[in-house]
Amino acid sequence: MLILGIETSCDETAAALVRDDRTILADVVLSQLDEHQPYGGVVPEIAARAHLDHIDRLVAEAFDRAGVSLNDVDAVAATCGPGLIGGVIVGAMTGKAIAAVAGKPFVAVNHLEGHALTARLTHDLAFPYLLLLVSGGHCQLLEVRGVGDYSRLGSTIDDAAGEAFDKVAKMLDLGYPGGPAVQRAAEQGDPLRFDLPRPMKGKPGCDFSFSGLKNAVRLLIQEVGEPSPQDRADIAAAFQLAVADSVANRTAKAMVDFKQRHPGPGSLVVAGGVAANVLLRQTLEKTAGNNGFTLVAPPLRLCTDNAAMIAWAGLERFRLGQSDSLDFAPRPRWPLDPKAKR
Repeated sequence: MLILGIETSCDETAAALVRDDRTILADVVLSQLDEHQPYGGVVPEIAARAHLDHIDRLVAEAFDRAGVSLNDVDAVAATCGPGLIGGVIVGAMTGKAIAAVAGKPFVAVNHLEGHALTARLTHDLAFPYLLLLVSGGHCQLLEVRGVGDYSRLGSTIDDAAGEAFDKVAKMLDLGYPGGPAVQRAAEQGDPLRFDLPRPMKGKPGCDFSFSGLKNAVRLLIQEVGEPSPQDRADIAAAFQLAVADSVANRTAKAMVDFKQRHPGPGSLVVAGGVAANVLLRQTLEKTAGNNGFTLVAPPLRLCTDNAAMIAWAGLERFRLGQSDSLDFAPRPRWPLDPKAKR
């Protein structure tokens, strides 16, 4: 079985071809970093136009790299939400058009499900497992019980972790994107020089919060005055440590919750762009070990937005006999757990 995947939910335009033996025949990703860098963040209209300009070429390039034709494809999968709706529409309509012209089934994929199932593509991981999704737009803990079967244990009540990284990087004038910029600065800093709060730590439940931490950084910068390069590095290091501690604390709570339903060894999957942060991975690996879990982290290129994960999620659904009509409406919001309150 061979699936074409298309991803356009934010600021990466991507196309991929994936087989059911977990072989990625092609995985083409075009970043829009240069277009958005002057603005310090993703501009939805610019993102949508860039997707429209490049998606056809990237799909053709994926087929060239894979050495297959559209006739060899069994189904077409495209992200249909959640995300920046202009970009989502571009990818969804492209996928529908290809499916219609070629007479292939169409699979509307939830972008979050792409992240949720990536570990099954890369590690052939069995259900159930615990997922920590940390990115620019999402921060949540999910119990993954099967394809289409998810229970959200916790989510951010304000900012996502990646959003906080971007805003702190902007306050420190470190550049965009914020995650890599903060990590680079933190490498030269003392994380213990400044004491920053750990939001939600010790509180019931598994929810996250990063708005207060972000504000604490703003007040610290005001207190320091005009920060020197070393001040910036130390603040970046303190912020990064606070995020890692906070995320690990919330994740440990979710592990306890998970173990009550699924005794024995467990797997913690970490996905999303913030999963590329080295300190966070190290902290989560220690936390997982302390709680009887094994940390499963897909390769960094498959943690950030990509079309291979969309093709795989589509494949998982398609081999269960699931597909969607061509009138499926793209969605800016699409929770994996429909019972979740937020």
